[in-house]
Amino acid sequence: MDSKVRCCAQKLVEVEPKDLPLYCPRPPSWDGHPRVFLKIEETGEARCPYCGTLYILKGGALARGGH
Repeated sequence: MDSKVRCCAQKLVEVEPKDLPLYCPRPPSWDGHPRVFLKIEETGEARCPYCGTLYILKGGALARGGH
């Protein structure tokens, strides 16, 4: 059995840095699960634990500043 996640098996949503902080579900599609905030800044992608939607950050992970 193939255990790889297929791109078409789940919903894929591309977001921009201006859309942060990222949360799911996003309007206008309210899937009926509680709103959950997703950490996407460090890796450039995040998957909703409720509905399985994969979010991809345009441009990839954000550069970290500071110490």
